[in-house]
Order: sequence, then C-alpha cells, then structure tokens
Amino acid sequence: MDMYEQQRELKRHWRAAAIERRKRTSADQRREAGRLLAEHALEASLIRPRSTVAAFASMGSEISMMPLLEAMFDTDCRVLVPRLGAGMEVGWSELNRFRNADGSINTHRPQEPENAAEGPEVLTSAELIIVPAFAVDEHGFRLGRGGGWYDRALEHRSSTARVVA
Repeated sequence: MDMYEQQRELKRHWRAAAIERRKRTSADQRREAGRLLAEHALEASLIRPRSTVAAFASMGSEISMMPLLEAMFDTDCRVLVPRLGAGMEVGWSELNRFRNADGSINTHRPQEPENAAEGPEVLTSAELIIVPAFAVDEHGFRLGRGGGWYDRALEHRSSTARVVA
C-alpha cells in the first residue's frame, strides 16, 4: 500500500470513529451545542447584518445548525445552503426559513430550499462560509465526509471570505 492509500485508509478510520462518537450524543446535547455555536458566532461578530453567508442545514446526528441559522435570519443575512442533486452534484440555494414549523430535522437529507440552485460561483458573494467537519487541524485542513465536494466548491470563494468549520 502506497502512502496515498495509507492516508485514505487512516481518514476512513477517523471518519468512522467520529461518526460513532457523534451518534452517542443525545438530541439535547446537539441542540445545546448548536445554541452555544450561535452564541459564540454572535460574540465573535462572525454574523454581520445583511451579509451573505454560505452554511448548511444539519441532519441526523450532526450538531443542530438551527440556532445559528435563526441568528442569521434575525440579522437579515442572505443564507445560502447546499442543494443536493444526483451523486456528487450539488448547487447552492437561498434558504429563507425552515419548512418544518416545529424545527425538526430531516434525518435522510438536509432541509433544502424550493428555489432554483446556483453553481459554486455564487460563493463569491459570501462573506462567511460555514462548512461541516469531523475535525480541523491547526493549519485549517478539514476532515469531512470524504467526497471532496466542499473543497471543490471553496475554490470559488472570494479571497476575503472567512471559512469556518
């Protein structure tokens, strides 16, 4: 096995371990983590009124993004979220509000806007881009789901955009 294959195998192992740990968290723990995330983002002035933010809607055992997304809506942000297509095909659509009034999270696919999807070039308008991650190191290298979709999409961001995981 060459070095590249060893790295891929190690990343697969890390992902599996992270998913197992995450599945052991309760819905209350994920909601509280989401609340703290929103609180810290506001304290750090990451969310600026009337700015464009690219984020994601959580699903399954992921941390609840609901409080952070609500904070963005409350500050009149334009919120872009991934819009899944077939396979690795993903676009971005503007999210206005969640369709589920009770705030419940879909466990199979993230909640998606009904409007048309745009390509990754729409990220040039985002001042802040929030990406999901299992882990991030001190150099900003992110361990995600393994498909590389966010990495490819981030190539289209503005040079001044802040990227956080």
